[in-house]
Amino acid sequence: MRKMLLFGATLLACALSTASSATEKPLTLKLASTFPGSMPILGDAAHQLAERVKRATGGGLVFDFYEPNTLVPAAQSVNAVAAGKVAAAWAGAGWFAATDSAFNFFSSVPFGPDMGEYMGWMYHGGGLALAREMFHARGVHNIPCGMIPPEASGWFRKEIKSPADLKGLRIRIFGMGALVMKKFGVITQQDAPGEIFERLKDGSLDAAEFSLPAMDEPLRLYEVAKYYYFPGWHQQATFFDLDINLDIWNALSERDQAVIELACGDIIREEIAKSEAAQGKAIKDLQAKGVQLRRWPAPMLVAFEEAWNQVVAEESASNPNFKRVHDSYAAFRKDYATWKYLSALD
Repeated sequence: MRKMLLFGATLLACALSTASSATEKPLTLKLASTFPGSMPILGDAAHQLAERVKRATGGGLVFDFYEPNTLVPAAQSVNAVAAGKVAAAWAGAGWFAATDSAFNFFSSVPFGPDMGEYMGWMYHGGGLALAREMFHARGVHNIPCGMIPPEASGWFRKEIKSPADLKGLRIRIFGMGALVMKKFGVITQQDAPGEIFERLKDGSLDAAEFSLPAMDEPLRLYEVAKYYYFPGWHQQATFFDLDINLDIWNALSERDQAVIELACGDIIREEIAKSEAAQGKAIKDLQAKGVQLRRWPAPMLVAFEEAWNQVVAEESASNPNFKRVHDSYAAFRKDYATWKYLSALD
């Protein structure tokens, strides 16, 4: 009888606890996105993140997704988190690089590693610790929350046959790839995704890169620029972040923090798989629309890499943070190189 009473009391306590938690007002965090919610892969991921967190917390924690430019300008989403204007942003470290060029290392690196090597440095080679140090100093807690494979190199109105053909072009290009392109006399811009098509159409851009074929196709860039170049030497792998105001992150329960981290890990897996699966069809669709696929010839890639090495030397000399992060990144790659040589078929 005592056991039955104890069992009944336990059931009643659980029921009351569940009823109480169900009536509690959910904690809602406004999520300012850099990428449109309708965008394949990146837009999908933001909605999936919100759904996973809501489901895992029983509706106790909700990310309220806002389209680019709704709460704050798309390109300023991470800055808005740092300033406390919004709770969270769906973006990437490269969108914060105006405050320090070293932030680019936590987003994508020209002639950088593939996804596995990049994750190795980030999670077990000191990359994330360096990123957290820099983000926390600015009032932001960054969580790697997405990853995609090599991007395309970009859309051009005309065929590029030599580095001289780049001089004077106005090109939308992200991150440290822009620093490389400036070495060839390119005028670079980092427009938000929703602005690229109109700027190509009105002639204020001569060329533009954005992302993978499956994400470029909905932007309709092929309507105004038919030459599509590969490989994306500037972004061989790219991380995306969920950025949360540091005070808000610290105020969350350990359970909610853990749920967010687990959800982001799941989103990384989903983004990698979805990205790799989607590109074949996207490329066929683009070819059917008259897109001219081009692969950079070896001399162009050599020129880009030489320019990248110049950028590294200059930025390292002028920015101690850049040098510190690059040294960590380069040391990891040096140690990894033997394993890569022994294990890879190509």
